[in-house]
Amino acid sequence: MDVLDRKILNIMQKNSRITVKQIAEECFISSPSVSVRLQNLEGMGYIRTYQAVLDHQKLGFLIKAYVNCAVNAKDKQDFYRYVEEIPNVVECDCITGDFSMLLKVYFTNTIELDEFITDLQRFGDTKTHIVFSTNVGPRGLQIQINE
Repeated sequence: MDVLDRKILNIMQKNSRITVKQIAEECFISSPSVSVRLQNLEGMGYIRTYQAVLDHQKLGFLIKAYVNCAVNAKDKQDFYRYVEEIPNVVECDCITGDFSMLLKVYFTNTIELDEFITDLQRFGDTKTHIVFSTNVGPRGLQIQINE
C-alpha cells in the first residue's frame, strides 16, 4: 500500500459515497486509476464493506449500551451464534479482563434491554453501561500518510 492508497482510504472513511471522479481530483490522478486502486484495496481486504451511519435515536432506538458478559470458553460458540441472531447487538468483541465479551447494543427502551440482559445471563455474569451521550464517533481510523 502506498501513499495514494492511504489517502484514498482516508477520503473513503469520511464519505464512502464520494465519486471516483472526486477522489481522482483530490489525489491528482485519473478516475480509472482510482477505480483500479479501489478494486485492489477491496480485493486485499483493506475495504471490507460500505455502510451508512444511521441516527439510531431518530429510528427510535433511544438506549445505547455496552454489556460485558463473562462467557465460559466452552460456551463461546453457542454465545456467538446467540448474539448473531439478535439484531440489537451491533458489535461483539472478545476481550481481556474480568469479562470475556463486550457487546454494543441498541434498544428502544430499558425494558427490552433488561429482557435481553436477563436472557444473556445464561452465558454468565453481566455488567451493563448505558450511554448518556456520545461525544466522539463513530469515525474512521485515520491512516498516517508518509509522503
